[in-house]
Amino acid sequence: MTSVDKIKEAIEELQEDDYVLLRHWFLDKDWQRWDQQIDEHSASGKLDFLIKEAIDAKAKDTLREL
Repeated sequence: MTSVDKIKEAIEELQEDDYVLLRHWFLDKDWQRWDQQIDEHSASGKLDFLIKEAIDAKAKDTLREL
């Protein structure tokens, strides 16, 4: 049995209150990793194409209101 299998099994055995706490912790952790990825990709230039697309759309007057 792998570590992941053991974790899954332990999660299945959690009481509802503990499950909710774990779910919130996991979602927060997931968002932190997402934010870190965005910061790293932005710093490395991987997202520069989005800036170019926005500038091009503005020049063509095709920007949409959000």
